[in-house]
Amino acid sequence: MDVLGVDACGKQGWVGIRLTDGAYAGSLVDGRLDALIERAAGVHVITVDMPLGLVESGWRAADLAAKTLLGIRRSSVFLIAPRAAWQEREYTAAADRCQELTGNRLSQQAWALAPKLLEAGACRLTDDRVHEVHPEVSFCALADGAPLMYAKKTWRGQHLRRSLLAEAGIVLPDELGEADRVPADDVLDAAVAAWSAHRIAQGAAGRIPEVPELDAEGRAVEIRF
Repeated sequence: MDVLGVDACGKQGWVGIRLTDGAYAGSLVDGRLDALIERAAGVHVITVDMPLGLVESGWRAADLAAKTLLGIRRSSVFLIAPRAAWQEREYTAAADRCQELTGNRLSQQAWALAPKLLEAGACRLTDDRVHEVHPEVSFCALADGAPLMYAKKTWRGQHLRRSLLAEAGIVLPDELGEADRVPADDVLDAAVAAWSAHRIAQGAAGRIPEVPELDAEGRAVEIRF
């Protein structure tokens, strides 16, 4: 069974790692998520490292639970503002709306996600194969529930993540083809997203929170792992 894990990768757009029966089967890079998904024909599950479901008020329970779970890696989780904030055109208005709906302002880092967040959300609405993941949550699960000691941009952190993936049967080759031009941490994030996609396909994946909120379309607001 083929699955695809996807991570946003700056100017390159999106990087995808494909697995076949849980093993590495290739990489894809594309400036548009819908184009990348179209090129990955035949995959059964797609996981994306991007907030997909938005709530109407308050912070998402999924993000709060993920921060608690990750401990020393909690800063990797951004609190995602309610839906109305993302409908604003510029940061100040979005931060003001977030203040009204949560009691706190939206961070600049979270607002920087806006273009890709909206792009990924549109793909989710039209494709039931698409699920939200968070790489550090997935790596925590891969490490038997322990948040990783070293950050993903450090030498030890990248070695640890590649080793954990290899132990799970996802051996990333030294030459990745399309993904050779993508930063290593984005490749690793896409690969662990694919690990979670394989778990979803097998019916073995977990979710945060255990009882998810629902968005305006009635879809679960959750992080799978």
